[in-house]
Amino acid sequence: MSDQRRLELSIIVPVFNEQESLESLHQEICDSLGGKYTYEVIFIDDGSNDDSFSVLGNIRQASDNVRVIRFRKNFGQTAALAAGFEHARGDVIIPLDADGQNDPADIPAMVTKLNEGYDIVSGWRRKRHDNVVTRTLPSRIANWLISRITGVKLHDFGCSLKAYRADSIRHIRLYGEMHRFIPALASWGGEKVTEMVVNHRPRTRGVTKYGLNRTFKVVLDLITIKFLASFSTKPIHIFGGLGVLSGLGAFVSGLIMLYQKFLSPEHLAMNRNPLLVLTPLLIMASIQFILMGLLAELLVRIYHESQGRRIYMVDEILEAGSANTTRSETDQDDRGKE
Repeated sequence: MSDQRRLELSIIVPVFNEQESLESLHQEICDSLGGKYTYEVIFIDDGSNDDSFSVLGNIRQASDNVRVIRFRKNFGQTAALAAGFEHARGDVIIPLDADGQNDPADIPAMVTKLNEGYDIVSGWRRKRHDNVVTRTLPSRIANWLISRITGVKLHDFGCSLKAYRADSIRHIRLYGEMHRFIPALASWGGEKVTEMVVNHRPRTRGVTKYGLNRTFKVVLDLITIKFLASFSTKPIHIFGGLGVLSGLGAFVSGLIMLYQKFLSPEHLAMNRNPLLVLTPLLIMASIQFILMGLLAELLVRIYHESQGRRIYMVDEILEAGSANTTRSETDQDDRGKE
């Protein structure tokens, strides 16, 4: 993060082929925040192949509080947000889409909500103006799955408009398409998360970049997130558990086979009995799962120890003879080791 002076807000806007909406969006942001906060607007050009970067250059020349980051190619929304978070100088970071469907007028209310004692305020597009079949319905299914599996009760994980305290996401590393899971990742780290209804406007310029294939990506990412949350520091628990289940299956299968051979020979045709194949397969699977768990344990330990990463996050330390140590200071120590 830059050493320049701190600001109250950093507005992060990922951009991919949105040349038609950028000037009006920037003006709306200025109208909503001007005179109320010290802020910056960081546009991340995610490899646009239209005139978006030229438009952003013009905006930058006319505004001292605008910064533009240009990617060499299209890396995706998660990478764009990660770059924005890394370069942000604000105490509160607020991302929003560049297509104009998120309303910048909601930002002051989100900041007010954040000041009620929360670390993250997530936008909820209660009334969406999107195609029902390709956007709204798949989104509702995905949101239900994410809420059930992560245990974080939000209605709209996919809404880009959110307000984060900078300290609350400093420890989160983004990759793949994990940006929609930031509230869940932060909540598992002890951050306080809430949501508020925001205005969702119809798209009037450009075309949507998302389709049904995004839902499948969400499901696959959700599996990864659940694994990381539950087993990233103890992978032997899942692989060992599968190994034990396979071993029990082999034991039961073997008992049935022995029963058929010695006590019920009329039901046994040894040359056609599938249990003769199933039992050794389950034994082999049991051994392989346990070995995979042990190897995963070794990898996890190498990962954490080589980077000096802690498996916990301290909120505050009280001790005699010294001032309280806050969460931000201990997080800075972690960052220094990475």
